[in-house]
Amino acid sequence: MKFWFSTKAALLGVALAFSPLAGLATAETLRVVQSGAISTLDVPMNRAVVVESDVPFSELSIANPGIADISSLSDRTIYVLGKSPGLTTLTLLDATGQLITNVNVRVAADISEFKERLRQILPGERIEVRTANDGIVLSGVVSSSSRLQRALELAERYAPERVSNLMAVGGEQQVMLKVRFAEMQRTVSKSLSSSLGLNGAIFGGDTGVNGGVNSLNNAPELANSLGGNIPNVNENTGALLFGFNAGSVQVGLLLEALEQKGAVRTLAEPNLTALSGQEAKFLAGGEYPVPVAQTDGAISVEFKPFGIELNFIPRVVDRDVINLELLAAVSAVDPTTGVEFNGFQIDAFQRREASTTVEMRDGESFAIAGLIQDDFLDNVSQLPWIGDVPILGTLFRSSAYQRQQTELVIIVTAHLVTPTRGEAFALPTDRVKPPSETDLFLSGKTAQPTRRNDAVGEVAKQDFSGSYGYVLD
Repeated sequence: MKFWFSTKAALLGVALAFSPLAGLATAETLRVVQSGAISTLDVPMNRAVVVESDVPFSELSIANPGIADISSLSDRTIYVLGKSPGLTTLTLLDATGQLITNVNVRVAADISEFKERLRQILPGERIEVRTANDGIVLSGVVSSSSRLQRALELAERYAPERVSNLMAVGGEQQVMLKVRFAEMQRTVSKSLSSSLGLNGAIFGGDTGVNGGVNSLNNAPELANSLGGNIPNVNENTGALLFGFNAGSVQVGLLLEALEQKGAVRTLAEPNLTALSGQEAKFLAGGEYPVPVAQTDGAISVEFKPFGIELNFIPRVVDRDVINLELLAAVSAVDPTTGVEFNGFQIDAFQRREASTTVEMRDGESFAIAGLIQDDFLDNVSQLPWIGDVPILGTLFRSSAYQRQQTELVIIVTAHLVTPTRGEAFALPTDRVKPPSETDLFLSGKTAQPTRRNDAVGEVAKQDFSGSYGYVLD
């Protein structure tokens, strides 16, 4: 193998200037082949390589001109142009027709520019780029799925629909989602009603006059009030009855008052872990049977789930950035709003649901839903005209007031997690064990507390009351 660097540049420049292929492509490198040795020559597609033989040749041939084209620049120099992806053979013969050497010419897509753009757009990523026939093969480990997608999109620019992805995403790719449902319901109801009853004999007949809207409007209740008894239909927690005679007229007055207050607190905290890009489902509750009529008149049964539901798809898009597509719901059977269908009593459901897509970092929380509902209702019932009389009209009027307030908040927290050893977990059943017969029958104990002797048990024994940890000012 010989090199003459002093004259090679001048000869090559003159040769390319007069070559018929000079206007098609520019030679990138100079390769030297030895006689009697089989070598491989890599040529980028639509680019050229100059090959120099260590001995003069008199005849050239290429097996497949559709893959590569050749032109002799001198009796030692060959100009090889890559035309289409593939593998072919270049043969060199001397003046006597003897074989000098065979060169395997492999033409592949030019990926030098693609590699440079990949280093500029995704610096620091360990991505290896190779060619396969007329396509590009990407391998290595990237830091996130978003960077993997960017590398694939860039490769599609250079080899459309001919990109093979062998890359893997490194780092933590499992997400634990913690969802907190917090709901408060407050109800206040007040009512005040009065009834007045008169009964007497006028002009030889019995005449009764009733007032109010509740219990004294009917004859049985009027008789009870005039007889000194509180009516049976009274549902109020406070009732006051007055009855007296004014000559031949009996007067009965009933005052009823009601005040109700109530508060309901609902809290659920489901936790669920899933791999990035995979769907996870969680249900703590049950399924309610619902009859469904078919076209042929038959009745089938469908089951509707209820309880605490959590469905989500996490995607780790860039290191510690997590994209969450989730559905969170809390439902319960409500018999008070059911319907009757073909003789079947079907209960309704109370359901609080939120469906959204959010993006957050590891350990951050997001309030994805909030509801403040304030329902107000007041009702006044009275006898016409008489109920509008000041002071006296109170005896012929009933008033009711209701107010219901609901406040709901749904908060989600996402964490990137990794597996750990099973011994590091503590279960609720680890703290108790079945009692012995002596403890059960003599002491009346239904369970016997226990202590773990491992690291988890030691942590459970510690008292964390007061300040602890590190404080940085």
